[in-house]
Amino acid sequence: MDLLLTYDVDTTTAEGRRRLRHVAKVCEGHGVRVQKSVFEIVTDGKDLLMLLDRLDSIIDANCDSIRIYRLPHEGFEGVQTLGIAEAQRHRDDLVL
Repeated sequence: MDLLLTYDVDTTTAEGRRRLRHVAKVCEGHGVRVQKSVFEIVTDGKDLLMLLDRLDSIIDANCDSIRIYRLPHEGFEGVQTLGIAEAQRHRDDLVL
């Protein structure tokens, strides 16, 4: 499934800044960062549950926010960009 994940972590405290770094690190392991707090993720149900569990254990539910939008299958194929933004290739082979 194709997901758009956004987050807003309260960084007014050192603990908040630590949570922000952890949220970003977890998201980097699951998707492609397309803006500072926005990730495009291609995943399956099992990995999504693991991602949600990890994020839920990091954030402070009283002041942080994570939103996940489920897109139609291959929803990233129709992305339009302006400026320096580039469309990401999510399903191509990964070359290391």
